[in-house]
Amino acid sequence: MLAEDETVALPLRVDELSKRYDGTQALDALTFEVRSGEILGLVGPNGAGKTTALRSIAGVLPIQDGSVEICGNDVAKREEAAKRCLAWVPDDPQPFDTLTVDEHLEFTAALYRVREWRPRAEELLERFELVEKRAALGGELSRGMRQKLAFCCAWLPRPRLVLLDEPLSGLDPRGIRSARTAIRELAAEGTAVLLSSHLLELIEALADRILILDQGRRVFVGTLDEARATLAPVEGSSLEEIFFAATRREGDAG
Repeated sequence: MLAEDETVALPLRVDELSKRYDGTQALDALTFEVRSGEILGLVGPNGAGKTTALRSIAGVLPIQDGSVEICGNDVAKREEAAKRCLAWVPDDPQPFDTLTVDEHLEFTAALYRVREWRPRAEELLERFELVEKRAALGGELSRGMRQKLAFCCAWLPRPRLVLLDEPLSGLDPRGIRSARTAIRELAAEGTAVLLSSHLLELIEALADRILILDQGRRVFVGTLDEARATLAPVEGSSLEEIFFAATRREGDAG
């Protein structure tokens, strides 16, 4: 993880973020931050609030209570400036049906005002094995190809913050290996990554720190070693064992 320059605003700061749906508390005073070059792994049971948190950060859902700052820009007050620092890969990307793969990259470059974007686009098409699909329409792409296109569009502008929601869904083994490497390299270049996944092995392998949510609340945030010291049932516990210890339900075995 790269050190954060104190004179530069954090890529992501979430403070007391709360969200309610029809009386249900989806997020409850959630507070955390992600620093430049850091991969923060977001984990929790179904319904814990992970996707709600990501959509709120991305500006898809309005902020009810609390605040989200991206590169020092309050998402509720300076949405455009905040989103210029941000790229988001949802769990099921839906490209434009009538734009080709190439046109998606051109559109992304225009949206983020990226000059001389073509060399990086070519590199990304090669990396994610989309060279032969460059003329294919978004509506013609398979689930895995849509995921790869979403990676290309997210990586293209070199954003300061990337949100990834179940990024390996739909990928074959070769695509999974390529995506894991690409996520590591993106962080090494200084991008902050918020990675949400049920694949605890992926989080354990990639994340510098982990954030555990349960019923909309932050249960833990810190390194895996810190989680072992405070939450682990036994010394040397895996993230899976820590996860179950932190989110235990009534009736769980053990």
